Amino acid sequence: MSSIELTPSQKTILTALINLYRDTEDAVKGEDIAAEVNRNPGTIRNQMQSLKALQLVEGVPGPKGGYKPTANAYEALDVDQMDEPASVPLFHDGEPVDGANVEEIDLSSVHHPELCRAEIHLQGSVRDFHEGDEVTVGPTPLSKLVIDGVVDGKDDTSNILILRIEDMVAPAEEPAH
Repeated sequence: MSSIELTPSQKTILTALINLYRDTEDAVKGEDIAAEVNRNPGTIRNQMQSLKALQLVEGVPGPKGGYKPTANAYEALDVDQMDEPASVPLFHDGEPVDGANVEEIDLSSVHHPELCRAEIHLQGSVRDFHEGDEVTVGPTPLSKLVIDGVVDGKDDTSNILILRIEDMVAPAEEPAH
């Protein structure tokens, strides 16, 4: 699969869209995204054209219309294959976890937005994590993505934590001065 390089601003908008869509499971209006990321609705519309061209977003016509993320949107935010696993912080119930290196954050199993799971692949044991624990992963080196979630399951043999995503944030880049 070819990985799509998104601009920081596209990532921010896409992340906002995914979060808003997850809350309502309805098409999300450009104005709502604009409010969420503090941008002008016109800017959002222009960005949406490019995200549509990349097939990351579909437009929904009509009065209840707006935008929906496509399955590819989740894949596109998943392009951070970490070269340096140690650089992604991991917090367990609010405490930083020493020696837990995040190797990979896999959102591609998230084709069902209402499930919204992330697989966190760790170097090191997931023994100390239990269902219902709160975990924060990130910021990741490239997109500065931060995922807040609750442990929904784990795979001890592969050292994978399955998180139910509560919130996902990719900060906007600083506006150019």
